[in-house]
Amino acid sequence: MENGTDARPHIVLLATPGMGHLIPLAELAKLLVSKHGFTATIMTFASTASKTQQAFLSSLPSSISPLSLPPVSLSDLPPNAAIETRMSVEAIQLIPAITSALEHLKTRHTVVGFVADLFGADTFDAARDAGLRSCLFFPSNLMTLSLMLQLPEIDANLTCEFKELAEPVQLPGCVPIPGTEILLPLQDRSNECYRWMVHHGQKYCEAEAILVNSFDAIEPEAAKILRRPEPGQPPVYPIGPLIQTGSTVDKAGREECLDWLDKQPANSVLYVSFGSGGTLSKEQIDEVAYGLELSGQRFLWVVRSPSDAGDFNSNYYNAESKKDPFAFLPEGFRERTKDIGMLVSSWAPQTKVLAHEATGGYVCHCGWNSTLETVVYGVPIIAWPLFAEQKQNAVMLSEGAGIALRLEKREDGVVGKEEIARKVRALMEGEDGKRVRCKVAELKEAAAEGLKEGGAASQALAEVVALWKKGSGCERYLPNGNSH
Repeated sequence: MENGTDARPHIVLLATPGMGHLIPLAELAKLLVSKHGFTATIMTFASTASKTQQAFLSSLPSSISPLSLPPVSLSDLPPNAAIETRMSVEAIQLIPAITSALEHLKTRHTVVGFVADLFGADTFDAARDAGLRSCLFFPSNLMTLSLMLQLPEIDANLTCEFKELAEPVQLPGCVPIPGTEILLPLQDRSNECYRWMVHHGQKYCEAEAILVNSFDAIEPEAAKILRRPEPGQPPVYPIGPLIQTGSTVDKAGREECLDWLDKQPANSVLYVSFGSGGTLSKEQIDEVAYGLELSGQRFLWVVRSPSDAGDFNSNYYNAESKKDPFAFLPEGFRERTKDIGMLVSSWAPQTKVLAHEATGGYVCHCGWNSTLETVVYGVPIIAWPLFAEQKQNAVMLSEGAGIALRLEKREDGVVGKEEIARKVRALMEGEDGKRVRCKVAELKEAAAEGLKEGGAASQALAEVVALWKKGSGCERYLPNGNSH
């Protein structure tokens, strides 16, 4: 301590609502602590305080301190306001509280920078008022970041909705994206949510650097282009894949699925899960059940209660199903598939399932955190996107990275049992399955190499750390956390 201030470099990170935003940001904080000698504060919104979040934050190393920001009123927003709108308004209202918190932290720590995630760019104003450098942490991929950076210009020239575009959207270094697959918050240009997304795209350019939870090998051309930004855009540093490490929440009694996997042959089980916020209609649940049964393949299915309303906002705050999900399965299904299937209610230890040698495929909603987990463990994908940027991710994973097979929907928007069975067999037994399995194995190796000392992702983070330490008096702190 020097004059009552901890001399170690300290980083302040702001997580906007959603465990999918908090977890990778916390993994970044862990890396900075363990590899670069930092201490850290993670700020969270009062609106997302929950037992799950509290347990997660309390499980972090002691060098990482949680700070819950005060509650703000969102009563001026209509009840049906999109989650993106709610997060954006909450972030702006919190600017004075964040400025005050940063000023206070500076009296106790050598604060070298401020990092906000994708919906928190407006809080760069708080960092500027506190005299700190601002960086953006983007927890999705380079394709989605590229879209956000290009969005203000695209919007200025757009004369229709994205879904009405005759030609796919072509972003630098990315596979073409059909307008219908562009991320969900951009699909209605009359919605306030759309205007917020354009606004964020503009604010991103105020960052000194953008750290992205992706890696060069999965998006090589986009990485090459974004590393050399256009004038007025910040440099981009792919520092991933950052995935959840360590157990964070006690799920005692819910891991019998791992015992079941132990009894299955290698690469024989299809893991089926749609993420913590993913729900299907009752009709679609029936088709999944019949499709899995028809495929004849072993499966481990995380079943959640149906939600025909399609309102995903509550899933940012409560990932637990309110009713018994098994009650919604077709009659006799459990009995008929008991020899080949394992059903789990609402939650499974996903990283342990994906890491298990029996797991040979993943029906995935294409949320980016889950996608990175499946790449790290080398498991090929059947892409089943539901919301947010997941359709876009599915395009990139199938046509760009080549690690996923796509499902075709019927005209009524439902994926039929025959199509499910066909794609499951193709992944687990067919030539297409062999192709994507080989590709994901390559990416698994590339991801691991990138995170090693001297690897591409490791070097990218080291460059940002050097930027933060420069001129702050922290250069003497070496990467292993020791000082001269």
